[in-house]
Amino acid sequence: MQGTYLEVTFRSGTPLAAYLYLPRRLDEKSARIEKRGEGLLVDIAADGRPIGIEIAIPALVTVEAVNKVLTSFGLPTVDAAELAPLKLAA
Repeated sequence: MQGTYLEVTFRSGTPLAAYLYLPRRLDEKSARIEKRGEGLLVDIAADGRPIGIEIAIPALVTVEAVNKVLTSFGLPTVDAAELAPLKLAA
């Protein structure tokens, strides 16, 4: 399994979208998507585990909102530094 990491897509120096990868097997795919809060979509594996969080509107997302999603699944939270690329480029 890979660890948690953030991938950000930029357009003209502004974050367009981001994806917080959660631990998963390399070949694992999303079986369904759950909307969680403003601009957050959670990819769920076939066994019900979250495998990633799509951050559709980076400017609106807070660390608290992401951590609320993570704790709802019993996962460790992230700190502000891990999501800093969303705010530094904004």
